[in-house]
Amino acid sequence: MKVFCHIPRENWFCDRFGKEYQEYSTLNVSHEDLDCDLIWLLASWCWNQIPYEILKSNRVVCTIHHEVPWKFDENRLNNFMARDEIVDAYHVPCNQTKEFISKITSKPIYKIGYWCNNHLWKRCENRDAIKTEFGLPLDRLVVSSFQRDTEGNDLITPKLEKGPDLFCDVVETLNKRRKIHVLLNGWRRQYIISELEKRKIPFTYHELPEINDVVRMYSATDLYIVTSRVEGGPQSLLECSATRTPIVSTDMGMARDVLSSGCIIDDLSGIEDTVDKSYMLTEENYSNVIKFFIENHVKEYDNLFRRIVEKSV
Repeated sequence: MKVFCHIPRENWFCDRFGKEYQEYSTLNVSHEDLDCDLIWLLASWCWNQIPYEILKSNRVVCTIHHEVPWKFDENRLNNFMARDEIVDAYHVPCNQTKEFISKITSKPIYKIGYWCNNHLWKRCENRDAIKTEFGLPLDRLVVSSFQRDTEGNDLITPKLEKGPDLFCDVVETLNKRRKIHVLLNGWRRQYIISELEKRKIPFTYHELPEINDVVRMYSATDLYIVTSRVEGGPQSLLECSATRTPIVSTDMGMARDVLSSGCIIDDLSGIEDTVDKSYMLTEENYSNVIKFFIENHVKEYDNLFRRIVEKSV
């Protein structure tokens, strides 16, 4: 069975995810050949890059990673409904997304969480040596965040679905009680950087590190904080769990599928009480993430695509 997996070529998560699927799937997966049994729109916002007639004449699965309710205006709704006409089934990574789109489509929706490439996301030993390598202080609690926090249209406005305003409040609270140092990487970190400077919280920023350096940055992290309001994953839940990095997260996306309940916080003002507990829960998180390891979890996608082609969904 042949699958065309459409990737956006934006040097972002979807590109890596699509390439991993091509490598580990038992199906014949291509990013180039539209002569296929099924088209997987992994990057739903790029759906109109494929000729409409080709989409209309093929089986189409569309992944919706997440939708932000306050951004889902009339234009987005119209785009969704136009694409909905050529979609046979939707894939979503979490209940939060499934609940949202179930209100606007009658097509079947299947929840399969993201996989975790356990060959990449591994724990590195000698945390202090890695901290020194990245110029991080050994006498401070290293608090990390590796996801975009600023809107691309002006590089000033906070991307509120990611909760950067909440993150800054949390690290300010922590900084009053402990000596902390914030570690950032990735694109569009301007909002958090400006806030950390205003609040005089020390930080280190690596804009575009190599992926193997990102792995090592997790091992240099004493606490990873996710303060998102809306997510598909995020990937950091899986990556922290696989690298045994202490993490606390708001209750969104895949959090309840991956993390120990003790790592999920409803009241961010009480984060101080969860810092030490998060260390004790890394093994539980690791046990949870094993079911998402890539060889086995990719089969969930293969099986779904086979059922759709066989018209049994």
